Amino acid sequence: MEIFLVLFIPLAGGLLLALFGHRSYAAGLNTWMSFATFLASIVLTVKVISGGPMLVMDELFFVDPFNVFLVALTAFVAFTTAMFSRPYMLIEQHHGKLTIPRLRLYYSMYQLFTCTMLVALLTNNLGILWVAMEAATLTTVLLVSLYRTPASLEAAWKYFILCGVGIAQALFGTILLYFAAEKVLGAGGTALLWTHLDAVKGDLEPTVLSLAFVFLLVGYGTKVGLAPLHNWLPDAHAEGPTPVSAVLSGLLLNVALYAVVRTKVLVDGALDSHFAGNLMMGFGLLSVVMAAFFLSRQKDIKRMFAYSSIEHMGLMTFAFGMGGPVATFAGMLHMTVHSLTKSAIFFAVGHAAQNAGTQIMDNIRGLIRHTPSVGWGLTIGTLAILGMPPFGVFASEFLIITTAMHSYPWATPFLLVALGVAFAAVFSKVQPMVFGEPNEAKLPHPPALIPVFVHLGLVLMLGLYIPPYLADWYRQAAALIG
Repeated sequence: MEIFLVLFIPLAGGLLLALFGHRSYAAGLNTWMSFATFLASIVLTVKVISGGPMLVMDELFFVDPFNVFLVALTAFVAFTTAMFSRPYMLIEQHHGKLTIPRLRLYYSMYQLFTCTMLVALLTNNLGILWVAMEAATLTTVLLVSLYRTPASLEAAWKYFILCGVGIAQALFGTILLYFAAEKVLGAGGTALLWTHLDAVKGDLEPTVLSLAFVFLLVGYGTKVGLAPLHNWLPDAHAEGPTPVSAVLSGLLLNVALYAVVRTKVLVDGALDSHFAGNLMMGFGLLSVVMAAFFLSRQKDIKRMFAYSSIEHMGLMTFAFGMGGPVATFAGMLHMTVHSLTKSAIFFAVGHAAQNAGTQIMDNIRGLIRHTPSVGWGLTIGTLAILGMPPFGVFASEFLIITTAMHSYPWATPFLLVALGVAFAAVFSKVQPMVFGEPNEAKLPHPPALIPVFVHLGLVLMLGLYIPPYLADWYRQAAALIG
């Protein structure tokens, strides 16, 4: 029942907003539907943590501590982003950038996008996981192209083509996985059920599984934004509405990485080697280093933080690639704090760009004097995402780096240099935006900054103290996949 509610509410919200998204109450309906999804995810989480994993609807959906953690995180960030969307979209409409039909498209696609991510997280069938990831791509293509400017259409087209090619690779990997499983489990739908595959992973053909994982990593890695498959991500962030940037960075990249980690568990069991982990570490380290050096070249603030997302997704991929309880715990903690921090940064960036009338960093100045709440939100969020103590990003990065120092010391200098370069590049660009001579423009509607400080407050708490309930949750999930 709980899983049904988690999936049905955003689906119903998407259909309702497709019909009534032109009404004045559409923004409020979008927020309330997202809040209802969040409440349903909390009920599901409590049930799974207290009662253990669940299989429902003839084994079509499966919930364990790993994916229910991401379900709760996804529903929470989707809710706070919907809160932020309300004034942001009103201001965009006031500035003449959006019409009523475009707003209806935005609200309906936002709910359907949430639904597709939750289906991808909760399904037990790896084929349906692929379908849900493709559906998420299609909904976000429509969101990225919302403004219908030449630049936004180009960004949406690049996103569609690159992720379409990537998802085709993931489909071939899924077919290979079925080919290996069919010999053990027999023909039929059960050969793609993750719980059945996990039970017989030691009997699966190692060579076929190795080849399948290469295609799955390349395919889903394109959605994660791993280098050198990342080219769509900065354009999509820069040209789409800021709430879309927040959910892309904070949620969709996590869901794609979840798909990679699930398949890694199967490959590790079949090969009894570190083949999958080594591939993930290689792609992750390349992404961290490449993104760090690209950060210093950016002039558009949303593009800069898009490259920051590539860096952090690379760090998570590296952590899950290392494996083991500590690195896996750190990877999940980093998933949480990155989602919260990056979405908070995009909330602040969105209002700063609206206030200045541009996303070019040289033209955004004096935020802390003109709009102190936006200025402080951007400053604190930047310090948090750069790994300054006592924020949670520092704790997760510290765990990842110390684990690398112990198990893979050759990787540690690359990580430290990349993180240092990223810190210098981002801080040197954000500092004059916050403290320079202010822009005197005023926003026609007050910004929604409660989500910014709620997110940053949670990230600060996770750096100082992880509640025992949450720590046990992470440990259970780490034991399942680490």
